[in-house]
Amino acid sequence: MNNNQFPLLTDRFQKALVYATQLHAQQVRKGSNVPYISHLLSVAALVLEDGGDEDEAIAGLLHDAIEDQGGEATRQEICRQFGDRVAEIVEGCTDSDTIPKPPWRERKQAYIERFPRASSSVRRVSLADKLHNARSLVADYYSQKQATWNKFKGGREGTLWYYRSIIEAARQAGECGFLLEELETVVQYLENCA
Repeated sequence: MNNNQFPLLTDRFQKALVYATQLHAQQVRKGSNVPYISHLLSVAALVLEDGGDEDEAIAGLLHDAIEDQGGEATRQEICRQFGDRVAEIVEGCTDSDTIPKPPWRERKQAYIERFPRASSSVRRVSLADKLHNARSLVADYYSQKQATWNKFKGGREGTLWYYRSIIEAARQAGECGFLLEELETVVQYLENCA
């Protein structure tokens, strides 16, 4: 690297990693004992691999923070620590910030409807999130088969409907690239699982 270039990631990313780890310290992946931070790291990595910038990578680490860890107060803290753009991306990836959450199908339908109008940064982080979740489903399917679907409110049909709808909304928005193409491949695999 040329000494005149700025590093891709700064101490802001490190600070976000610590913050995300603290926020989700007691959380595990659905139906497992896998620490939740593994998902957040994977999403941030996919964002960076897709050419995302530091704000988008930070949003990848924090994309579930508003929804799962404090709602509006957490949104304000993200804005304070990491800036308006990161907060806007995280908010755009949030399907609900209220407790109790609205019914699953209603939340997902509203998210799908606003997805094509979201910023390209929101779409990048969201596609990275969906891709990692779908990959995790494939990994779970290898060991749990049909029981994999029992841990999801939408079950097999609802979950696949949601992923397929996100893919269609992304295409409607003009998205292309490896996140979308790999998501399509993984979803097709899941659709073909017996």
